[in-house]
Parts: sequence; structure tokens; C-alpha cells
Amino acid sequence: MHNAQLPVTDKLESTGVSMTATNTVPVRSTERGSNEHIRRLLKSFGLRTSLIRLKIIDVLLTATVENRCLGVRGVHTQLLGLDIPLSFLSVREVLKRLCSEGVVTLNPDKSYSLHARAMAVLAATE
Repeated sequence: MHNAQLPVTDKLESTGVSMTATNTVPVRSTERGSNEHIRRLLKSFGLRTSLIRLKIIDVLLTATVENRCLGVRGVHTQLLGLDIPLSFLSVREVLKRLCSEGVVTLNPDKSYSLHARAMAVLAATE
């Protein structure tokens, strides 16, 4: 599937995922289109890749790196801030699905974060 918003390159890009020395949170490149690590994450959980899943996981990963917690509204606001026009309901449904598949965890404070297993997969794709 071709996405007109993403740049087209003739060579494979690196995943951009690296580990920090003080904790085990992957730090990834902010280059647009460097989402191969997220594609591998979805594949490892048996999920198909979709643009909305890629973007939501990317927002959650960024929030984790920045040590922030985001609820549905926070994820939706971050996506709108990146000029990704997704409805609030779509974001909520994708988050629910990612929770049911074990990729994302719903925390007691109603915020979402990547599951420890998902973080381990991302760390392994470094």
C-alpha cells in the first residue's frame, strides 16, 4: 500500500531504535517514515500494519521516551498536532484493539502505554 504522505526511498532505512544506558526505553529517530521497528512489532503480535496503528504506536513510544502518560484524548491530540486527521472514535477503537492483542496496556489512571512485551520486541529490533 502506497502512502503519499511518506517519502519514497530506494534503499532500506535503519530502524532508528537504540537503547539508553540508564533505562530500557527505546529511543528512535524522529525521521518521517522510519517505522520499520513498529512494523516488526505489529508482525510479531500477528497484526497487520495500518497507518493508524503505526501512528498511534509511534505517539505512545514518543510519550514513553518523554516519560509522559497519554489517554485517548492525549493520543488523539498528539495525532492532530502532527496533522494526522483521525477521529477520536477511531483512535479509541484502535487503542482498545491494541490492548486486546497485548501490544498496549490500559493503566489504572486510564492512560495507555506500550506493554512490556512490546517494549522488549522494540528493544530487540535495535
